[in-house]
Amino acid sequence: MTMEIEHPGHAPLAAYERLIELGLALSSERSFDRLLERFVLGAKEITNADGATIYILEEKDPTGVKKGEAGHNTARREQVLAFKIIRNDTLGIAMGGTTGKEISFYPVPLERDGKPNFHNVSAYAAISKRTINIEDAYHVENFDFSGTKGFDSKTGYRSKSFLTVPMLNHKGDVIGVIQLINAREDDGKTVVPFSKTIVPLIEALASQAAVAIDNQQLIEGQRLLFDAFMHMMAAAVDAKSAYTGGHCQRVPVLTEMLAHAACDQTEGLFADFALTEEEWYELKIAGGLHDVGKVTTPVHIMDKATKLEKIVDRIHDVGTRVEILKRDAEIAALRRMLAEPDQRAEIEVALAAELKRHDDDYTFLQDCNVGGEFMADEKIARMQTIGRQPITIANTERTLLTEDEMMNLAIRRGTLNDEDRKIINDHIVLTIQMLESLPFPKHLKRVPEIAGGHHEKMDGTGYPRKLKRHEMSWLARMMGIADIFEALTAADRPYKKPKTLSESIKIMSFMKKDQHIDADLFDLFLRTGLHKEYAERFLMPEQIDEVDITPYLTKPVAQAAE
Repeated sequence: MTMEIEHPGHAPLAAYERLIELGLALSSERSFDRLLERFVLGAKEITNADGATIYILEEKDPTGVKKGEAGHNTARREQVLAFKIIRNDTLGIAMGGTTGKEISFYPVPLERDGKPNFHNVSAYAAISKRTINIEDAYHVENFDFSGTKGFDSKTGYRSKSFLTVPMLNHKGDVIGVIQLINAREDDGKTVVPFSKTIVPLIEALASQAAVAIDNQQLIEGQRLLFDAFMHMMAAAVDAKSAYTGGHCQRVPVLTEMLAHAACDQTEGLFADFALTEEEWYELKIAGGLHDVGKVTTPVHIMDKATKLEKIVDRIHDVGTRVEILKRDAEIAALRRMLAEPDQRAEIEVALAAELKRHDDDYTFLQDCNVGGEFMADEKIARMQTIGRQPITIANTERTLLTEDEMMNLAIRRGTLNDEDRKIINDHIVLTIQMLESLPFPKHLKRVPEIAGGHHEKMDGTGYPRKLKRHEMSWLARMMGIADIFEALTAADRPYKKPKTLSESIKIMSFMKKDQHIDADLFDLFLRTGLHKEYAERFLMPEQIDEVDITPYLTKPVAQAAE
């Protein structure tokens, strides 16, 4: 079938030494494109080939969608050899890999019309798992080189000797094919067949490359799986609460913005701050999962828009009871009118006043039900007086408001009572527990610490672990600032109005002063203008106002830059 050229002797010692060097280099390479290029260029060097092409085995459905992409049909898969790198010294061709030049050639299918594609030499090598060494492609009948001849006629090139080697991983599975073209004499011009003595070296190199590529694909597959898991958990929180879902998307963005700002510093405290590629990925995972514990938080607490809300807002039940009070007042007045007809006018005036009082009381209770910034003592006292009014329902005397309702309406800030807040706060405990239960690899070991520290405070009064500043990583402290700023400015919460940019910065300046957030990071946040950048991306236009950051900096801007 093929023309294999016999050459006595062994490959030069230098070729073996180069093979060992390349094997070590391939095993340590982390970039997929650079890995393929090292392999291709190394194979070209050992064989002194003029050109080389590397194909990687991929699966596609009939629409051309690759395996793992949206729209992929697992029921109808087609295996193809996709072009990844093309090199040719004579023609000056360098495509694929790190060149940035896309290869537009169609992939080579392993089947045609439901039958093995034995006409294409690269497909045959992949299917048969055999190395094909051809002396002259123009004098071979078993394979279809019409495409090669057409290319030659257009370029004036002469494709002659071909060495096509399947790349087998440790399981013996084909993951790709390398094809070397036109072996050359030492003069670099005379084209000769590929020496049979060099073939075992290329096969060994192809095997080493295949194992390295297979390992990278395995790692990438695990990474894609974990990314999908992270997005699935975020989607679960999102589906449970659209408000929390928006929060889970914005906090990681702002955290990464702050981390980039720290990395960009060339002077001062953050001059040496830097993150590796793995540390960036670690931050991405921590950001995506920082509130994963909220999947256990009851929706009626997580989205508690009013103080009396549970499954429904209980203020409507209170409204019904007020209507009963008004009905009873009207019944009592009508009875008095029947008994004392001459007092009708006075009774009507008194009734009108009582009905208005009930309406005013209900309006006041509705106002109390909305979580504000502060509930004054006099309001709480009036609410309790209203709540203790007697009312008869189903022949049972009770008060207008239950003790639980009065306790909730007396909440001084926001809509959460102490029990609600404990349940909310527990989400971070559950987040840490969930993340610490995962067997993170070494480069992701800090994910629980980064994700679980965004409610800690620099003075050790935060939760759940009461960590102090020096006990927290920079990334955990960054996420704490991002979490607070997002919460203050968020416009999609049903239980509060969004704050303006200046209001949010002022509140955070108090938190800085009280050692609740990291002072150095807050200064960086302001000095680099991240508050403005974030505002332009995520805030409503009416929230964005002018902010003079000078009073909030530890040092004036001019001094901080010195």
